[in-house]
Amino acid sequence: MKPLPEKDPGTPDHRSPARYLLWLLRVQWRPTVAGAVLGVVWMLSQALMPAAIGRALGDGVVARDESALVAWAAALLGLGLVQAVSGAFRHRFATYTWLAASYRTAQVVTRQATRLGGTLPKRLSAGEVVSAGMTDVVHVGGALDIISRGMGAVVSILVVGGILLYTSPPLGLIVLVGVPVILAVAAPLLRPLRDRELAHRELVGELSTHTTDLVAGLRVLRGIGGEALFSGRYRAESQRVREAGVAAARAETRLNGAEVLLPGLLIALVTWVGARFAVQGTIGVGELVTSYGYAVFLIVPLKTLGEAAGRITQGLVAAGRVTALLDMEPELPHTGTARPAAPADLTDIASGLVVRPGRVTAIAADDPRDAQAIADRLGRYAPGAVDYGGVPLDSVADVRRRILVAVNEDRLFSGRLAESLTPEAGALHTDVLHTGALHAAVHAACAEDIVDSVGLDAHVVEAGREFSGGQQQRLRLVRALLADPDVLVLVEPTSAVDAHTEARIADRLGQARAERTTVVCTTSPLMLDRADHVAFVHDGQVVAEGTHRDLLNIEPRYRATVTREETSTRKETAERAET
Repeated sequence: MKPLPEKDPGTPDHRSPARYLLWLLRVQWRPTVAGAVLGVVWMLSQALMPAAIGRALGDGVVARDESALVAWAAALLGLGLVQAVSGAFRHRFATYTWLAASYRTAQVVTRQATRLGGTLPKRLSAGEVVSAGMTDVVHVGGALDIISRGMGAVVSILVVGGILLYTSPPLGLIVLVGVPVILAVAAPLLRPLRDRELAHRELVGELSTHTTDLVAGLRVLRGIGGEALFSGRYRAESQRVREAGVAAARAETRLNGAEVLLPGLLIALVTWVGARFAVQGTIGVGELVTSYGYAVFLIVPLKTLGEAAGRITQGLVAAGRVTALLDMEPELPHTGTARPAAPADLTDIASGLVVRPGRVTAIAADDPRDAQAIADRLGRYAPGAVDYGGVPLDSVADVRRRILVAVNEDRLFSGRLAESLTPEAGALHTDVLHTGALHAAVHAACAEDIVDSVGLDAHVVEAGREFSGGQQQRLRLVRALLADPDVLVLVEPTSAVDAHTEARIADRLGQARAERTTVVCTTSPLMLDRADHVAFVHDGQVVAEGTHRDLLNIEPRYRATVTREETSTRKETAERAET
């Protein structure tokens, strides 16, 4: 068996849910075929047991032939051994098929989520992505897992029907005609199951999204006393999910009931007809026992077919959610091939901003949304005419490696603190530590106190919730500095830290990014005063440029923008003092 997961999951066929499942079958056909063959052997060994028992009774007991009885008893023992061995290996291959399909689906979902980047949260909620990566992969794997037993059920039913047809044509016809009738009667029960599974799946995704939002905003909710309100809403939504789950379970129960009732009717008919033939002398005692044994045996393959129908229905619903995610395309796909030499000018044509290489350029906007829009265009997270080294940015290759946009919505990853801070996922490169790059970045972001207090080996929980807002902001800055891109765009990197820490960061940032291009979107006077060049943006356009002190003297609107925060702070302090 190959180790799981595969290094390369392959390129899925996502034109439809059925095609996706068929693609999974193609890429892992060897274990699937092996499981199906073993499933046929396993089921046939059971199917032949009633015949062996019937012959032992007819040829051995009734005919008083001891050698025949021993021979058929040995055949029965051999069938039991074959069933035991083939059943064990069938289960192993079926489990591997299920795990391989689940892992492969999780891999392609994760790869697509990474490829979509900022497009993903605009198209799908967090709960939808979590459900696709966890719940749906299980149902997709289950659809392939049932193949081994399903193939065995189909072949065994045909073999049993053939044996009964040879023994007694009426009994054989009852089986061969009755099975399609059972499937036709049970088929209408599949559509309600599919619809209810789909509705339940949608509600689970929505509830997962609200759960993540509640956990992320728990501190805020406690601060404003909104826990009771939102817990009530969550309780109501969870009740809707419960009702949808009960409805899906009710539809599945009907299908399970049909799996027992309909085969039971067929078995009763075969037994009744066989008993009448035995009374009439048409078949012997051995044939009667064989007919009854086959009638009882048919419960297993017929129930397996019903289970397969339900599993495949659930798999198609889950595959539909997966293919919907795989069908999405990034709003701004990475199609560039040009590789302009760095360092180079970065020009946002829409605003008139020109970022010169090798210095710290600050963008101060009277409307913060304008600065954010420029940052998005510079990082190619939003459409716009941007040139990099005289080449349109949409033609530049490896934009994400060349230009990094760091915002306060970025998250810290769980795991060791040192690994969470390093740009390469999953491993801490020894050369980073030996060259002192990590310690230099920690120093530039004024995060020494955090590292000293918890240590680089400390475990970081999801999103770094154990750290305060200011500590998270400084750790994110460490990670951005360690990435060391050609162009680093920082959006309000010091909005959550105190003034003394902000001043130290402002002093150290230029040195940490020496000979690299840095853009800082901020209205903080401390950060602006340390920038090499400041561009003031009004109504989305650069209307004034220069140093911070020059702009304070020549541009009233700039002065009003950058001093507003100081004026408001002084006013609030005075009001508190009076109180």
